[in-house]
Amino acid sequence: MIRHTAALAGAAVLALTSLSTSVASATEVGTTAACTLNAGSVTAAGAQTYRTVTSTIPPTAGTQQTTANVFQAGAVRLSSTFTDIPNYVGSSRSGFVVIGDSLYIRGYTTDGSDQIDQTYPGGSTRIGGGWTPYRLIERSAYRPLDTDIPGRTHFYGLRNDGVLFRWNITNGWKTAGSAAGFAAVKSMALISQNASYDTFLANTGSGALYTIRIPVTSPMKPVVKKVSTSGWSGRTLIANRCGQYGTVLLAVNDAAKTGALYAVGHANGLLTVIKALGNVPTSFGNPIQFRWGPESEYLNGE
Repeated sequence: MIRHTAALAGAAVLALTSLSTSVASATEVGTTAACTLNAGSVTAAGAQTYRTVTSTIPPTAGTQQTTANVFQAGAVRLSSTFTDIPNYVGSSRSGFVVIGDSLYIRGYTTDGSDQIDQTYPGGSTRIGGGWTPYRLIERSAYRPLDTDIPGRTHFYGLRNDGVLFRWNITNGWKTAGSAAGFAAVKSMALISQNASYDTFLANTGSGALYTIRIPVTSPMKPVVKKVSTSGWSGRTLIANRCGQYGTVLLAVNDAAKTGALYAVGHANGLLTVIKALGNVPTSFGNPIQFRWGPESEYLNGE
């Protein structure tokens, strides 16, 4: 069982009145090449979907693939990014989900028709309980270039009371700090990772947009910067690397079940350039949205 006993380390309160309100640069983000984001979802029936969204103007969406019977119907409450690693027939997939009060890692392989390969069906391994009060989870696996061994893997969980917890799961699960002050956060998307820190792009219930940089050092002391003052309420954020320093950002409107795509320049507080690319021509009506990612990635959005 994972023990949620890490001491609170500092306060990174998302108070609108405590941050700068200067106007961002009007310079547009460069769009020399289209970027892609692999958007996933968990359906009410327990299937997983996979669709590639491309940052053309207007954005385009590929054909949705659906893998049936990954979970029991209605069981999954939270999902992290899932990795998708091609193999000689289909792909190997894995990621974390919260089912009931427990955290699980789910892994399986697919066949040539994108269904679970019954020869290697995988399964779900329970990590531990105590996850009922959590509303967001994510994993960051940073691997130094030219190596086959992850340099570090951190797992994050945001509790309903606004405390953000971190675990180091490189060699088993070890508590790695926590910080209070994030009760206003509605959604978080990982946009940067290196040997020194992880950075999330987060929106609040009031519609503001922030970066949350979390150094790997202890005690855990996040650095919060406002990126945009309004317009991001009621949205689930999914992000992927775009170019050397940028991010392609999908904002799913939870009420309307629609998605809008943005090109985000290298994050720099209120000077961050955000270019609206348009609405994605597909519905995002399934209960849970998440991102598909590769085994190794080098997010560099901040």
